Amino acid sequence: MFKYLIARASRYLSTNVCQSAPLSDITKVWFTPLPKDAKWVAPLQMHYIENGMKKDRDIVKIFNGVMVVLFNVSRQKLIYVRQFRPAVYHGLITGNSFEMPKGCIDLVKYPPEIAVTLEPCAGVAEINKSPQESARVEVLEECGYDVPTESLQLIYQYRSGVGASSAAQTLFYCEVCDEQKVNAGGGVHDEVIEVVDLSIEEAKEYVKTGATVSGGPSTLLATLWFLSNKA
Repeated sequence: MFKYLIARASRYLSTNVCQSAPLSDITKVWFTPLPKDAKWVAPLQMHYIENGMKKDRDIVKIFNGVMVVLFNVSRQKLIYVRQFRPAVYHGLITGNSFEMPKGCIDLVKYPPEIAVTLEPCAGVAEINKSPQESARVEVLEECGYDVPTESLQLIYQYRSGVGASSAAQTLFYCEVCDEQKVNAGGGVHDEVIEVVDLSIEEAKEYVKTGATVSGGPSTLLATLWFLSNKA
């Protein structure tokens, strides 16, 4: 089973949109139980009575998010980001099992590159900012473009992971030009992000029927929306 999962994940790396030098140098990986003071997720259980029957459901609370479909009109390219996603790595090496891997992970058998995703610019919706303001900050930090909030066109507001987390997500579209590029992007603090430009034809190839996509459902949603409405 592991061999199948790794072979499938490795197809991500064989596509034109994901071919690149290693994003970062990850030298050691291990897993531990979630601490009580975790910063980004909070597991809990909801209890309720429905049609006279008591039910219990596990929930993972996460922050709301924003995502931006960026299109550079100067070069006619869609702008994505590549980054290592630990949750994707864990999912790939454990499959459908809840058992926590023990000890250090064999990085030759499970190279971290299998969990490098391709996604539109995205981030956490800040509590003290509007979704537009949060999106503007993410575009600047991750992709290096300075855009006014007025240029962010609302596409969808929806819920992600409705079976377990159901965070509110806001998807925007924004056109940029080379003159708005004020820095290299790449994220802030400990983020390691690579900015990637895709042609419209490459984007079509990325989401074609039968493709194995190295990103979440929002990546598909954002790309397909662009191809249906702007390409």
